[in-house]
Amino acid sequence: MISTSARLLRLVSLLSARPSWTCGELADHMAVTERTVRRDIARLRELGYAVESDPGPWGGYRLRAGSRVPPLLLDGEEALAVAVGLREAALSGVLGGDQAALSALLKLRQVLPSRIADRLGEMDAAFVHTTRPDAPQIAPGMLVELAGACRRAERCRLSYGDRMGKATVRDVDPYRLVHTGRRWYFVARDVTREEWRTFRADRVGQIQPTGRPVELVDPPDPALLVSRSIATGAYPLYVTIRLPLPMDQALRLIPQTVGTHRPESPDATIVDIGGPDADGLARYLLSLATPLRVLSPDDVRQALLRRTRELFEDNVNGQPR
Repeated sequence: MISTSARLLRLVSLLSARPSWTCGELADHMAVTERTVRRDIARLRELGYAVESDPGPWGGYRLRAGSRVPPLLLDGEEALAVAVGLREAALSGVLGGDQAALSALLKLRQVLPSRIADRLGEMDAAFVHTTRPDAPQIAPGMLVELAGACRRAERCRLSYGDRMGKATVRDVDPYRLVHTGRRWYFVARDVTREEWRTFRADRVGQIQPTGRPVELVDPPDPALLVSRSIATGAYPLYVTIRLPLPMDQALRLIPQTVGTHRPESPDATIVDIGGPDADGLARYLLSLATPLRVLSPDDVRQALLRRTRELFEDNVNGQPR
């Protein structure tokens, strides 16, 4: 005779397989009495499963979506399919909130049977994601490893390649993963430098736990830290502009990942924006399609005036330059 726990899992599997079962059908499939089926149904309800029943000889039992999430029974193939789907959702951001997909994937991988986990690892090694030309490729499985480091609250040793391609090894206290819509960033406290840093996830080669638990004191807002880090990156040229907009509207027009903002007055905002050169910054400012004033430097102002004149002359003459 199978155990009560195994019988309950078998019952859940049957109820999930089709819309409705009579008590007799369930008893036949499980090789138990109808009294045992009714007792097991009551137990499932106590565990949070929303099992509905219809009275009468032709009535039956069925599952409906409940307000709680009870234990979920998946066979090997189903668990693998769910894990692959969650990983794709996290990498693509198709669900919008990719952190939820990543967290669910991490929990699932921790309880997968070894043979299923091995198959998922094989698929990680075989799958290749097509990305935009400017979008980095993240090593298979790296997001899950970084998420696990954040969850464990344990000091780790990070193998990392900086923007110059130089390999470094750093001891870090993991905190959060942040997705900007274009890249993943790993937020952690650099132990040696004693400061909070952001690391591009696609540049992480390996992360190894050290076994030392840490308690993070006064951690920063991870999204804000990443935004500021991106906006103040190592650009060869910066432009300072004045927008005749309050701070909240300026932030909607120019995101924090592009510029750093400070209010000049209730109706005006100063923004610093980095770029590759004066002409590139001028093109970006024109694309904003809003009134603005270039405060500095003069070469960006001249590039903006030149492009504005060219646009004006093209439309006056009716012929492209």
